[in-house]
Order: sequence, then structure tokens, then C-alpha cells
Amino acid sequence: MEHKFNGKSYPCCTSVTMGIIGGKWKTVILAYLMDGPLRYSELRKKAGSVTERTLSLQLKSLEEDGIVKRKVYTTKPPLKVEYSLTPFGETLIPLIKSIIEWGEYVVEEYGEVVE
Repeated sequence: MEHKFNGKSYPCCTSVTMGIIGGKWKTVILAYLMDGPLRYSELRKKAGSVTERTLSLQLKSLEEDGIVKRKVYTTKPPLKVEYSLTPFGETLIPLIKSIIEWGEYVVEEYGEVVE
């Protein structure tokens, strides 16, 4: 059975999910946006080693899928751009929390934390 979302075809529901949030940076972005809107520069600072190009591309992809909303404030200079989860994006919060919890478990049980 084929599944379609946003003009793309997927072989199963799992691939729909991974098509939307898969990759190294999308879940990181979503995890930071769970707590509320952030400016681009704040996201970049929190994400650490992400390049500007990658962050921009991932935000654009999440925006195209209706997960993230981009709001531009033009009332006074300098231009301010803020990103937040859409209501559709908020439906991912339980999933992102589970991913975070599992990552914490893996580090505690099988890895190490380096400060």
C-alpha cells in the first residue's frame, strides 16, 4: 500500500514520519522549538555545530511540510525572523519527547556524558 503526504509517496507510515522528521537536524530543531518560538540566531546557537546552510534548508523543509511556522517582524529594523511549531507540528511533541528520553537512556546505560 502506498502512502502520500505533501505530494510525496511513501511505502509505509514509518517512512512518512521519517520523511518529515528524519535526518540529523530536524529532530534537534523540533526539540528546541517545543519550548516556544525562537529566532534563527537562537536556534543556530543552541544547535551548535549545524551550518547556516543546513539549518536554513531544514527549517525550510519543516515549513513546507507544515511543521514549523516562520514569522517575519518588519515593523522596525532590524528585521526579526522567528520560528515556532504549528498546531500540526505540536502533534510531534510526544514523539520528540520519547526520542529525547530514549537518547538519555542510551547515554546513561551504554554511553558516557562529556561536559
